[in-house]
Amino acid sequence: MPASARGATPRWRALAPLDRSARDPYPFASDLPRPGRDGVLVGSAPPVVRAGRPWRDIVAPYARPDAVRGLVQLLNTGGPFLALAGLMLYGLNEDVWAALGLAVPAAAFLVRLFAIQHDCGHGSFFRSPRANDRLGRVLGIFTLTPYASWRKAHAMHHATSGNLDRRGTGDITTLTVREYLSCGVWRRFLYRVYRNPFVLFGVGPAFQFLIRHRIPRGHPLRDRQEWISVLGTNAAIAGKTVAAALLVGLWPALLGYLAIVVIAAAIGVWLFYIQHQFEDTYWAGDANWDFHAAALEGSSFYDLPKFLHWLTGSIGFHHIHHLSSRIPNYRLRECFEQNPELHRVRRLGLWESLKCVRLALWDEERGSLMSFGQMRRTLRRAA
Repeated sequence: MPASARGATPRWRALAPLDRSARDPYPFASDLPRPGRDGVLVGSAPPVVRAGRPWRDIVAPYARPDAVRGLVQLLNTGGPFLALAGLMLYGLNEDVWAALGLAVPAAAFLVRLFAIQHDCGHGSFFRSPRANDRLGRVLGIFTLTPYASWRKAHAMHHATSGNLDRRGTGDITTLTVREYLSCGVWRRFLYRVYRNPFVLFGVGPAFQFLIRHRIPRGHPLRDRQEWISVLGTNAAIAGKTVAAALLVGLWPALLGYLAIVVIAAAIGVWLFYIQHQFEDTYWAGDANWDFHAAALEGSSFYDLPKFLHWLTGSIGFHHIHHLSSRIPNYRLRECFEQNPELHRVRRLGLWESLKCVRLALWDEERGSLMSFGQMRRTLRRAA
């Protein structure tokens, strides 16, 4: 481990504001070998998890969609969701406000529907690209997510996850310590507000799914597919809302579905956060970035109870998903259980994951995420 990681003054304390347009003048700590779990090296290249054969050969057998399993999953997810949402809206129409409690299980099944839409975006749920795209667009009406627009941004996330020089698309905004210290008071305040758990897992998800997804990016002519995706989804959502309003009334339809979406959005963003935002995750500059290291060191294995794995579409096996996004969610556990090499990754339990909420800044010296409080204490010791 570098000397600075053992208590010496961090070099970012005395550095000028970071200019990412030029190559960073010192190596990232995450690119230096350091003792890790199971006696292997963390932050080294090749990645921490080593195998006796190429990773492609390990995951390839599982990257095969199964139409029957896909249809069964669609039925055992879509059926309960529609039943719960319908029963809740009917109850609200009859002034049974206790029916709002059904928003919680309905939201859980909406998260599972999003996992299916997610697989469609990767072309992994069905063999047919057309079937994947058609199902993805239909599910987007319920998840309030424009399918083609989201698919493009999410593909960028997979291509750049853990790359310090290519942040900003489809990820959780994360500043390095030096970037944060180089910001003015107002920008620091805004970043602290953004990383506040109430905003990050409450206000932010609701804004993203209810408002941001309704607004197309780019120029309407140059980015025509983006506009078609967003506006087409908006029109379909409006049609679905009108139909629900005719059946149960406008306010029950709006209030009920709003409750489902807000809860589901919070759960979904939490899952996305914990998949990459843990203390010893992986970040590296463009020149040192490695795809397999980003997948195996920068993506967690969220070790949930079996039922929660089922309910979240097995997305907790996120390191495998980043190794091969063509593996459908219903084969991720199978891939994990049959390949011991995939067990030696960052494992997060439910309780341990809650401790990751405080993390907010990437310390390039130590090669780890730290909290604002840790940064303050480090600065005081260095003063």
